[in-house]
Amino acid sequence: MFKRKLTALKHCNVADFNPDDVSQFRNVIVWLEDQHIRLYKVEERENLRKINSGDWTAHFNKYLDDLECPVDRKDLAAVLDWVLGWAVHLEYQENAKTYNEKTSVNAVQPKTAVPRVVMTNPLDNLEFESDEFKTGVDTLASLLNVTKHPDHLVTLKAVCNLIKERLNTEVLQNPNNYIVEGKPFPLEECDAGFETGDYVLNQAAKILRLRFIQDQRTLQTKINEAIVAVQAITADPKTDSSLGKVGI
Repeated sequence: MFKRKLTALKHCNVADFNPDDVSQFRNVIVWLEDQHIRLYKVEERENLRKINSGDWTAHFNKYLDDLECPVDRKDLAAVLDWVLGWAVHLEYQENAKTYNEKTSVNAVQPKTAVPRVVMTNPLDNLEFESDEFKTGVDTLASLLNVTKHPDHLVTLKAVCNLIKERLNTEVLQNPNNYIVEGKPFPLEECDAGFETGDYVLNQAAKILRLRFIQDQRTLQTKINEAIVAVQAITADPKTDSSLGKVGI
């Protein structure tokens, strides 16, 4: 449950970490505060460092209050998961530029010798990581008012989705049937259904929830269309009168 976050934070004992062990639990909290969160000044962390003290839980609860942790204090697993998530969030904020450059697409992969295949499709000859290609994607995104992503391939995918859904022949011929104009949705008034403790994460959660609702509605529409199509067949059976017989 905690392995990925501990690995991301470069904890030294990921494999053997046991959250049910009181000593390990308290030590990891101290480690998170010392290395990543740093909410308190060094001298103010003394009470947390006294992991064998009978008052440690009270100091820990105060620490959670200072962090504005929204999780139930009785659920220690959920509390630890939240603190780990907050530490990851702070780590990303502190080194956002570095992490944005290290996307899965740009990660260095070991090169192996493979046979060269001659392609006839001109798209296969494009250098997707070249500066010229990236500039072209950014220019196209700007023309279509598509928000740019740090990963140019993600931006390209968004551009393709827009062209497929809004710029195909059928939509261009009958735009009123596909492009619905309405009032802007008041995102600030939308309820995400939960609270993360971070404004930016809350806004992202709201957007994801709205996208999920849209996907569910699209799925329901397709199901309804399938039901109507089946009913059109079963409600109008065809008979071949030439196959009928009179008498025995």
